[in-house]
Amino acid sequence: MREHLARRAADELQRGLGRRTFFRAAAGVAAAGAVTTTGAGAAVAAASGAGAGSSSSGGGRPGFRGTVLQPSRGPIPGDHYLPSEVDRVLWGYVPSVDAEPALRMRSGRTITIDAVSHEGILEDQGRDPVEFFAGQGVPRSRVLDDAVEIARDYDRTERDFDRDGPHVVTGPVFVEEARPGDVLKIETLRADLRVPYGVVSSRHGKGALPGPARGGPVADLLVEDILPAVGTDGRATGNPEEYGNVSTFTPVEHGQGVMAGGAVRFPLRPFMGMMGVAHQRGAGPTDDLLNSIPPTLGGGNIDIRHLGVGSTFYLPVQTDGALFYVGDPHMAMGDGEVAFTAMEGSLRGTFRLTVCRAGEGDAPSVAHSYPFAETAEHWIPIGLSDPDGAGGGAQNSDLDVAMRRAVLNALDFLEQDKGMERAVAYAYLSAAADFAISQVVDRTVGVHGLIRKADFDRS
Repeated sequence: MREHLARRAADELQRGLGRRTFFRAAAGVAAAGAVTTTGAGAAVAAASGAGAGSSSSGGGRPGFRGTVLQPSRGPIPGDHYLPSEVDRVLWGYVPSVDAEPALRMRSGRTITIDAVSHEGILEDQGRDPVEFFAGQGVPRSRVLDDAVEIARDYDRTERDFDRDGPHVVTGPVFVEEARPGDVLKIETLRADLRVPYGVVSSRHGKGALPGPARGGPVADLLVEDILPAVGTDGRATGNPEEYGNVSTFTPVEHGQGVMAGGAVRFPLRPFMGMMGVAHQRGAGPTDDLLNSIPPTLGGGNIDIRHLGVGSTFYLPVQTDGALFYVGDPHMAMGDGEVAFTAMEGSLRGTFRLTVCRAGEGDAPSVAHSYPFAETAEHWIPIGLSDPDGAGGGAQNSDLDVAMRRAVLNALDFLEQDKGMERAVAYAYLSAAADFAISQVVDRTVGVHGLIRKADFDRS
């Protein structure tokens, strides 16, 4: 109890002073925590089963009775806690290798992080989550305080909707033992819904289908025949040049996402779309702002739906402390993420962060140079079309490159870690492994493989 109170007191002190002042005053001192951590098989908790009422065609509004995890409230099982306060987030960018830490911790400890969804706070949605969600019948008490503060207090002169990434990125976390050449092992222990609703947005020209302004045939049909141009209110305009944004509000009922007034229901699979470590892109100075959209060798906006509770994600460390961060919380997503976003919704994640040294066998060998993941059932090699990070606003959508890299990383893993002869491993992948499109919307596109662990179980 004494350690728990000490950790809470340190958190409160840091919030009161601001992170920069706090770390100058208490550099190298990490608050100790005594909360018992949750095992890797922890169930998805909090709002997922609370049962908001259906928004029916008869005009009914959801009741939103689910638990709302406001900052510092509800279960916080980690040794450390990192809320998404304004001075602990970046909006639209990820930390560089020279970024100032928001929190420090030791390898092997656990951390609970509040992540805020960008849906409802973006410029094309009015940048006012209270008003945006009120339009769906959500009362102010059901809107997250940190989302309101970020939308209100984040310096508006720093935001350019057409240039900046959309994501609210929380961190970074300095892991004391991490050094370049190591791997940061990220185990997702919990993924708690912070609110009982999410949003799926389709912005023309940014999903799998090109927007009307870009034109061109798709299966002998014009895109405007498939996705009519819409105004910011979601209504058809008939003007193919008009910027369109359709945000599909999706309440949660009994652990399912609900669309079309209850006619369609699907299971939730909450995970962080962004988990990353600081990565130096290209040859620019280390203090350059790094856009949050494209995933890189440092992870980031990797958008692989398998990285939920019970998964392990491995990332190559490029700077002292690794500088771990999260963002882009998803309540559900299908492979491909074709409409531009997943079911976006704020989450509270709990992670165990462990440093793995080269040659010690604690991480797959591939992970020392490229992101790699696993679940209880699968090893997951990953391929990206532009792993160094796309510069500017370029769309490097070459799925062939991503696919080849995923296969090469799978071959390296099977040869180096599982002892397979390379030609046999190639044949095995063709006969038994699955390769899926992770996402096609993040400038840099991704492919991931699924190699069944059961195929290598000789017991």
